[in-house]
Amino acid sequence: MITLCGLCLSNYYNKVKMVLLEKGIPFEEQFVSTGIRDEAVLSCSPLGKVPFIRTEHGALCESQAIVDYLEALQPEPRLLPADPWEAAKVRELTTFIDLHLELVARELYGKAFFGGEISDSNAERVRKQLVKNIAAFQRLAKFAPYVAGERFTQADCSAWVSLPLVGMASRIVLGDDLLAAAGVDWKGYAKLIGERPSAQRITADRKAEQERLAAAKKA
Repeated sequence: MITLCGLCLSNYYNKVKMVLLEKGIPFEEQFVSTGIRDEAVLSCSPLGKVPFIRTEHGALCESQAIVDYLEALQPEPRLLPADPWEAAKVRELTTFIDLHLELVARELYGKAFFGGEISDSNAERVRKQLVKNIAAFQRLAKFAPYVAGERFTQADCSAWVSLPLVGMASRIVLGDDLLAAAGVDWKGYAKLIGERPSAQRITADRKAEQERLAAAKKA
């Protein structure tokens, strides 16, 4: 059986978890904090990042590599179209979400969610990059009703866990929800995807982990 390692507060952990749940692949979960330098973790994820999975064949890290492995392992229900071109377009959109939106907005998370700081110059740099990248994203995204079109795909597993973070972090730190300002109705989209059983499970598990961590801090 696959063991998914990481923590429910990680959007990339939840990206992989959503794929596992959508495909009905049996899996176990193991709590692993990010940045652990223990050899047992580094042997699975050399940078100490989460998520990673343990399988009968060995360990695998990097969320998109894991998602692609799961798609090949159990093609049905499909989260990539059978047509090679359409599949490539889904991967293209996923790359935009992961690298050109979430990774850029990640520089804001410290201040937005963890009480950290970011200089005015860096915040302005992130603003400019996000404005540019959101406009590019809009050329690819369809929201019809799913981010890549009429069918739920891998791209939705990335979009649902990351677009809210981009919107909230930019609003908190920059004073503007840059997604909403550009006309991306991420809240309506998040509500749509949030009705799926996989999303409801992830939301409940994330809430439970937040409560567990809060209780541990008080202890």
